[in-house]
Amino acid sequence: MDAADLDYDLPAWSIAQHPIEPRDSARLLVDVAVDEPVAHRHVRDLPDLLAPGDVLVVNDTRVIPARLHLRKPTGGAVEVLLLERRPEGHWEALVRPSRRVADGTVLTLDHAHGAAGEVEVVVGEVLGDDGRRRVEVHGGADDLAVLDDVGEIPLPPYIHEELADPDRYQTVYADRPGSVAAPTAGLHLTEEVLARCRAKGVVVVTVELVVGLGTFRPITADRVEDHPMHGEAYRIPPAAAAAIAAAAGDVVAVGTTVVRALESWAETGEVEATTHLFIHGDRPFAVVDRLLTNFHVPRSSLLALVQAFVGPRWRDRYAEAVTEGYRFLSFGDAMLLTP
Repeated sequence: MDAADLDYDLPAWSIAQHPIEPRDSARLLVDVAVDEPVAHRHVRDLPDLLAPGDVLVVNDTRVIPARLHLRKPTGGAVEVLLLERRPEGHWEALVRPSRRVADGTVLTLDHAHGAAGEVEVVVGEVLGDDGRRRVEVHGGADDLAVLDDVGEIPLPPYIHEELADPDRYQTVYADRPGSVAAPTAGLHLTEEVLARCRAKGVVVVTVELVVGLGTFRPITADRVEDHPMHGEAYRIPPAAAAAIAAAAGDVVAVGTTVVRALESWAETGEVEATTHLFIHGDRPFAVVDRLLTNFHVPRSSLLALVQAFVGPRWRDRYAEAVTEGYRFLSFGDAMLLTP
């Protein structure tokens, strides 16, 4: 499959620059079948679109303040985006400009960006052809606590406006810190919407997929099949596994990260592992029956997953969403899809 088949016209004015308030007022394009017209609803209507016995699965990962503004000993500015903390204690990270930062360079905080405290970041070797570097963070016994003090929530590059409230880039049920991007479909959900789902007889469960380079790295290969997926850790708690196995209705995934976690579990039988699963083409779905998801960047692995889920009609749905003034990407509106 040509990667160009995942291109579409995305006007700049369609890219949401800030989250809508309240969360559940985001619009929801409801697609039920290839020959059926779509319905235009809102996320607050989700309980009305689900049935008793359905299982709603959300990703409860929490975004960490993983972006660091630093300086070289010579004074040159360097940005480090921490991707994943390895069991050995170091991080995998993206460093910009990487070519100008030699192995062993000790970076310190750029106080012009408001960072406080004394932290050193030691940049090590290149880890792969995708630009990752080995990085060590020094400044306290707990790296995550250090990041809370000096790091910045890493918003996507197409967001050009400052986020007034960093919690708006977290889901209301965010739990274990680790991700460098939010599972954005879940940003629309509120405690009230979830409570109404439960009151209707919908089972709500959490899984975890730690969002990293595998989710947001664009497809640069000419053919989709040649795109390498960086590994991301996932975890299916026993309560979620039991509820999904006993589902009397549809399994509804909130976001593509949930799809990857559930389908990885189905493929390997492992409830806790690192997945490199790249869903595209005609791959069948073993667990997920419906998908709540945002509108995604052209030529992305996320859009390849959507195409695998509903086929080529995604293009008509996206075109209609643009015409109808839907807001796209991380802070944008959502779709509820049925294959």
